[in-house]
Amino acid sequence: MNTSGISRSRCQQCRKVLITSRTKPWRWCSDACRKKAWRKRQAKAGHAFFSSASVEWATPWTLFNELDAEFNFNLDVCATEDNAKCQWFYSPEDDGLRQEWHGTCWMNPPYGRTIGEWVAKAHESAKSDDTLVVCLLPVRTDTRWWHDHVTDAEIRFLKGRVRFNDAGPAPFPSCVVIFR
Repeated sequence: MNTSGISRSRCQQCRKVLITSRTKPWRWCSDACRKKAWRKRQAKAGHAFFSSASVEWATPWTLFNELDAEFNFNLDVCATEDNAKCQWFYSPEDDGLRQEWHGTCWMNPPYGRTIGEWVAKAHESAKSDDTLVVCLLPVRTDTRWWHDHVTDAEIRFLKGRVRFNDAGPAPFPSCVVIFR
C-alpha cells in the first residue's frame, strides 16, 4: 500500500489487477470469481454434499449393524463393491431399479435426482408378501416422493446428523423408513 491510500492487489481467482482505496484490499474482482474460488475450496476439502459431485454416501457401519441386528438383511439393493453392506447386493451395473427385490432388503439410495425412483421401487417391492425394505433417507418432507410413498410407511427420525463413512456429517436430517 502506498501513502496515497490506494492499494494494488490481484484477484485470487483470475489474477486480474485490482486497485482500491479501501484499507483492506479486495480479494476477488467479481462475485463470479469469489463463487468459483469457494467452489474450488469446497471440492478440495471434500464437501461434495453441496454440489452434484457425488450422490453416493456409504452407510455408517454402526447404524447399519444396529438395524441389521433387528431386521437381518439379506440384500443391499443399491451398492458398490466398496460400500456393500450385505453379501448379496445390486451394483450400478446390475441396476437395482430393474431387478426384483425379495427378502429383507437394505437401501441407502443415491441422494440425487433419482431418489424418488428408488423410494417408489422400495414402496412397490414391499407390497409383496415376502419383501421388507428398510431405507436410510434424507428427511425431505417438501418433495413429491416423500408424500407419495414415505408418509404411509414406518418412519424413524434419527437424532443428530448421520456421519457418513466417506464424507463426514450430513448437512440435512435423516430418517430410517420401513416399508412392510
